[in-house]
Amino acid sequence: MHSKLRHHIEKHLPLTDEEFAFVGKHFVFKKFKKHQFMVQQGEPVPYNYFLLSGLTKLVYTDEATDKQHILAFAMEDWWDNDFQAYYTRARATLSMECLEDTEALCLSLDDFDALRAGLPKIEHFFLEKVMAGFLASQRRILSLLTSNAQQRYEQLASQYPSLLQRLPKTQLAAYLGVSRETLSRM
Repeated sequence: MHSKLRHHIEKHLPLTDEEFAFVGKHFVFKKFKKHQFMVQQGEPVPYNYFLLSGLTKLVYTDEATDKQHILAFAMEDWWDNDFQAYYTRARATLSMECLEDTEALCLSLDDFDALRAGLPKIEHFFLEKVMAGFLASQRRILSLLTSNAQQRYEQLASQYPSLLQRLPKTQLAAYLGVSRETLSRM
């Protein structure tokens, strides 16, 4: 399981065996069942999650209407979380739910800080991940503002074709902001 993390990190920077041993000791392995929450709105967020297997969705639930807004999906080799709550040690405003049985390597904020202090070059890796996440968020916002549902579907299909094969149609429709019936007509 740690070999997946090493391969993931080494796409951005090389690590010696000793450096990776230091990295690995800061993560905790956890398994989650389908429909289990890894992060739940209103609760503390103890970890950042690197997905080894499985599929999750990141959701905001409007308490007034009980409507769910899907912000993102994550699958193997991706990081996901309510990052605002994690980095500020606040309670979650988002929930992260497993759409499949999921395995993850979990990094507490204290371990994140110890990792960066003990291996300063790892900050480059995390900076790359933050920038990629920020750019993806901007693309998603622009897509919602400027594209119709068909265009959003085509963008998602071209960027993440394997993701579409795994998503239930109801979840995909909610992410695109259309009904399941409209999705079926696309």
